[in-house]
Amino acid sequence: MLIKFWPAETKIPFMRYRFVGAALSIIMIVGSLGLLFTKGLNLGVDFAGGSVIEVLESETVTVSEVRSRIPGGLTVNSAESSGNKLVVIRFGEVDRALLGPEFAALTPEQQDERASVASNSFVVNALKREFNLADTDILKNDSVGPKVSGELFVESMIALGVASLVMLAYISFRYSWSYAAGGIAALVHDAIGTMGLFSLLDIEFNLTTVAALLTIIGYSINDSVVVFDRVREVRRKYKQMPATEVIDIATNQTLSRTILTGGTTLIAILAIVIFGGPVLQGMSVAMIWGILIGTYSSIFFAAAIVLMLGADIRSHQPDKTPGFEGVP
Repeated sequence: MLIKFWPAETKIPFMRYRFVGAALSIIMIVGSLGLLFTKGLNLGVDFAGGSVIEVLESETVTVSEVRSRIPGGLTVNSAESSGNKLVVIRFGEVDRALLGPEFAALTPEQQDERASVASNSFVVNALKREFNLADTDILKNDSVGPKVSGELFVESMIALGVASLVMLAYISFRYSWSYAAGGIAALVHDAIGTMGLFSLLDIEFNLTTVAALLTIIGYSINDSVVVFDRVREVRRKYKQMPATEVIDIATNQTLSRTILTGGTTLIAILAIVIFGGPVLQGMSVAMIWGILIGTYSSIFFAAAIVLMLGADIRSHQPDKTPGFEGVP
């Protein structure tokens, strides 16, 4: 016999608290935008350009030793991955005077084009020489030029924008413009809130984070569409019911699905948190926060936006669907 953990029917008056939810969301959005415009994001090498090199920490290879023995103004920190301590080296371009006579003989245009690669080679060779390392001791060596990193950032933002517009078009076609506005408002709410968290905690924002944001957008809009679909079904059945009650019934009917889906997804993401290491830290944080905030927005925010826009949920003629002839 299965144990029932969730009541068969809940009657939580969500729309009674819609203004409280809206106020909290506005505070979060304004705070997030303030952080993004003042503090900004901690852009990873994918977007900021430069190099990231990781080596295993040992008795000879330590953060202090790398800082003292490798020139070039490197940012050296320690990290941990799968139980191993790492030395993480980040840098853009080292002083061009260190890159040797062959580099100095290049034209200014050629130097600008090759500075990132030459800097990476200089630091790698210096590590091998100073600490007697082999190629296999370099666990990670990522290098992205400033031009490529700028293009990646622009293309990532375009991907987020295109995904949002396509979803806006789909919901407008599937339901109406007011539902689309509610869905997109929830989507933007979740994306801005997640980016604000990254700025607040100074977590690296890179390509894996953009992948997580796209996942969050899809997750959020899926949750909102489930609520919208149930709103439409309830509206067909109870034609004379006030819009607030229609939304409350629909949200309560989908509440168990929303919480169970979010809970099981969080359990799956724990594997990324535990085994992903620092490389996937940004993605795991974005996914966890995005699921929490996406669940909140699908319950309190999306349908409330539809209601605040003045859309009359009863304005459409009920469909002649068997079983939904209308209950007064």
